[in-house]
Amino acid sequence: MIRFFDILISISCLILLFPLLLLIALLIKFSSKGPVIFAQQRVGKNNIDFTLYKFRTMYMLTSDRSSLTIGNKDKRITGIGYFLRKYKIDELPQLYNVLKNEMSIVGPRPELRKYVAIYTDEQKNILLAKPGITDNASIFFRNENELLAIQDDPESFYIAEILPVKIQLNKQYASKRTIRKYFVIIFNTLLSVFK
Repeated sequence: MIRFFDILISISCLILLFPLLLLIALLIKFSSKGPVIFAQQRVGKNNIDFTLYKFRTMYMLTSDRSSLTIGNKDKRITGIGYFLRKYKIDELPQLYNVLKNEMSIVGPRPELRKYVAIYTDEQKNILLAKPGITDNASIFFRNENELLAIQDDPESFYIAEILPVKIQLNKQYASKRTIRKYFVIIFNTLLSVFK
């Protein structure tokens, strides 16, 4: 049943939002050099890598410097990128990942391989669930960039303090996925974005 809603929501959004997606693509293309879409390898269901798509929000040749975005004033982020990130619009291309059955609308956010490599065997159980565009961890850590910005060592803080909490929240959802939880998380995500 969740797969049915994934397909229904992703197709509906892509059709309804097509003019907006086209406008965003043009703004990205003409505001800075580089492709419109940012593609990155992430770890998906069953610990298998897949290519995740986002609207590009950083200047070219800057995304490799750090895998974490630090604060709202990260100089790597383009002008349009700030807006896209603030309202999570940069995530919309992942609707294509949903159609390809690589992701769900709701599920654990897919991590980079370097972070999954430090999961314990128990934590790796969340990889049995299909990754999602949104989850309870995304809502709980909606201010993650600002939180990292005030740390002396953002990467260590992410690994030691944020990542374990994200995994725990995702385990709670993955252990018993229901249609009700699915729609509650979608609703709460929309509320958190537009607060």
